[in-house]
Amino acid sequence: MPTLLNDTNAHPAHATASSSRARRAARAGLWALPAYGLLLGLSTWTHQPPIDDFDAYARYITTDVFLISHLGASIFGAALAVLGAVAVTAFLAHGRAARTAVAGLVLTTITNVFLASTFGSATFVQPGIGRAHLAGTPGMPALNADTAYGPAFFVVALIATSFLIVSAIVLGTAIARTDRRLRWHGIAYAVLLPAFAITGFALQSAQPWTGFALAAATAPLAVRLPRLSR
Repeated sequence: MPTLLNDTNAHPAHATASSSRARRAARAGLWALPAYGLLLGLSTWTHQPPIDDFDAYARYITTDVFLISHLGASIFGAALAVLGAVAVTAFLAHGRAARTAVAGLVLTTITNVFLASTFGSATFVQPGIGRAHLAGTPGMPALNADTAYGPAFFVVALIATSFLIVSAIVLGTAIARTDRRLRWHGIAYAVLLPAFAITGFALQSAQPWTGFALAAATAPLAVRLPRLSR
C-alpha cells in the first residue's frame, strides 16, 4: 500500500532520512486518536444539571471538575482529534481512499475548530455567571440564556456537532476502504464518534462509554496502520 511516507523521487539519502522522520512523527500522531477517545470519556463522566435548576447548575459550573474537563479534555481533545486525523491521512494519502481521507481530514479540522470555540465559551463564560448567581447577583439566568446559551451558541454547536458526525463517517470510511484488515477499525471510528455525539443529547449515561470504546478501537489502529503501510 503506497503512502505519502514512501516517496523515492528525491535524493536517496535525504529522502530516506526525511521519510523516516515523517514516518516516526505520523506513527506517534496516531496515538492522538485513542488519547482523544479517552478524554471524551473522561470529560463526559459527569454532566451539568439542567438549567431549570439554576442553583445546582451554578454550583456545578463553578467547580474545578467543570473547568479541567473543558480545558484539559474538550479543548485539548479537539486538538488531539485534528492531530490524529493528520497522522491517519499521512498513511492513507497515496492509498486507494486518498481523496476520502483528505476530505475527512478537512472536515475534522474545520469541525474541531468550531467545537473548540463552543467549549471555550463554556469554559470562560459560564463559571463567571455561576459565581455571580451564587453571590446573589440578580438576572443571571437571563444573562446565561443570552450569552452562554444564546442563539449563536446553539447554531454553532448544532452545526459543528453535525459536521463531527459527517467527518467521522468520511474518515472512518477512508480507513475501512484502504485495506480489508483495517475495515473494522474504520467502521468503529465511523460509528463510535457519531454515537458519542448522539448520546450527549439522547442518553448521557452511555456517552462516556462511547468515548472509551473509541479509545479501545483506535489503539489497535495506531499499532496496525504503520505495519500495513511498510
